[in-house]
Amino acid sequence: MRLYHEMERLSDNYYVEKIRLGETGCFAPLLEKYSKQVFSLIVKIVGNREDAEELTQDVFLKAFGSLSSFRGDCSFSTWIYRIAYNLAISATRRKNMEFIPVDENVMSNVPDEPDEPLCMTNVSEERIVYLNVALERLTSEERAMIVLFYKDDKSMEEIAVITGLTETNVKTKIFRIRKKLLGLIKTMEEK
Repeated sequence: MRLYHEMERLSDNYYVEKIRLGETGCFAPLLEKYSKQVFSLIVKIVGNREDAEELTQDVFLKAFGSLSSFRGDCSFSTWIYRIAYNLAISATRRKNMEFIPVDENVMSNVPDEPDEPLCMTNVSEERIVYLNVALERLTSEERAMIVLFYKDDKSMEEIAVITGLTETNVKTKIFRIRKKLLGLIKTMEEK
């Protein structure tokens, strides 16, 4: 019984319930657990560390103030990612961030079923540089979806909840973004 209680105490829902009961100090473990992940997502979306730091603080302030609206129909991590995603996307829209359009010829030169995966082991440093450059050419929404799927290991279902899209739409978008990235990388490798 004691082991179960200790495991429960470490769950996100345990801390959420404690905070709802007035123990505001229980927000610290959630902040500690998710701050690096949230910051990482936001910095990939906005592309600026200073803005990402400010937005990360905003995410946790908003989450703390909105805990009463957390229904538990998704995990706390998915809920906080959704807040982070929405705030970061809104920030990029407010700043009217410009993105370099990708030539449609680049997309048409990549087969629908590429021979090589986007994330490979034993990738050359040069290809990693190309991938990072290609990521910067994506829109903030595209970059966020790739980060959520490949870096943060979120499922299609979780990404759908975070972004407010359908799961089918998420699958389609990730497929297209992956194809776009591969096309951009191939173009850089050919130069």
